Amino acid sequence: MSVLAPEDLVLVAVVRRRKDLDIARVLGWYRIPVRSAPKIIHVDWLAFFLTGEFGEEKWSVRYVARVKGHELVRRSDLLIEEHDHPDLHEPYFKLRLGQLRKLAHPIPAVRWRRFTFLYTTGERLISAREMKDLTLGSSDKNLIKESHGSDLSIR
Repeated sequence: MSVLAPEDLVLVAVVRRRKDLDIARVLGWYRIPVRSAPKIIHVDWLAFFLTGEFGEEKWSVRYVARVKGHELVRRSDLLIEEHDHPDLHEPYFKLRLGQLRKLAHPIPAVRWRRFTFLYTTGERLISAREMKDLTLGSSDKNLIKESHGSDLSIR
């Protein structure tokens, strides 16, 4: 079982449906449409920001999973029961995940800000008390650029 290291790159993703968190927990994967994917998919961890659908857990990051790899697939290969979905043949990144883990303490969004993806570090995720604490500074972005070969400017 691997441990979240301070220098690990973490992608925080918004989870809108319970079904998607259940897929991550039970089946061990998370999907991202290629057309709206962040610049860097090769990350160490995926953290889950839960929306209003999640009742008492809403508007917070509470779970994280190690990213074991990723592949490019069609939506139809991931969600075969959604055979009439308009994005059926669109490409998606399928992130293969390790075990879903609950954080020691939730990271709430004290002031709601819309986002789809957010990069942070293991150190920031471990020490954050609210969502704004996850935001990377320029020195963090430079470290990530050096270690992952790309910058984190907005796409």
